Amino acid sequence: MATPGEETDHDFSSTNAEASFTNPTQASQLAKGDFILIKNHPCKIISKSTSKPGKHGHAKINFEALCLFTAKKYTDLHPAHATVEAPIVVRREYLLLDIEGGYLSLWDQAAGGALKDDVRVPKTDESGTRMAEMGELLGRLWGKEGEKDIMVTVLSTMGMEVVDGVKEVERG
Repeated sequence: MATPGEETDHDFSSTNAEASFTNPTQASQLAKGDFILIKNHPCKIISKSTSKPGKHGHAKINFEALCLFTAKKYTDLHPAHATVEAPIVVRREYLLLDIEGGYLSLWDQAAGGALKDDVRVPKTDESGTRMAEMGELLGRLWGKEGEKDIMVTVLSTMGMEVVDGVKEVERG
């Protein structure tokens, strides 16, 4: 240990990158609709149940959640007082300009009109998933000529992005 005034060599060049993508959160504080990291998958909680504490144990919380990127269901069990990782999720809305080569061309008005062209078109081959619904809706709206613009909501977390919403809005 270094004494006051003594210089030490610290190496900050390597860190755990995952740490910057999550926040530690007490399991009992999470609710339906919140985000949780289960088996390294960022998930949205669809149900939460709490068991009563036993004679020598603590209350346990059972989470059921859907992965934001695959829509696969995950479950996890934690003591109510345990600390779990909650992914930092950013939701942004963009104006759809074009669809080309399986990617969306988006305009970010909030970022001074910056263009974004690295978000994939949601796959429509996974019938029944939220991503398939978004892909089908996007295809239907894009193929329709009209007086409305298409807004796309994108969720970003852990260095990845996914389309989470599509809607028509009046031009203007």
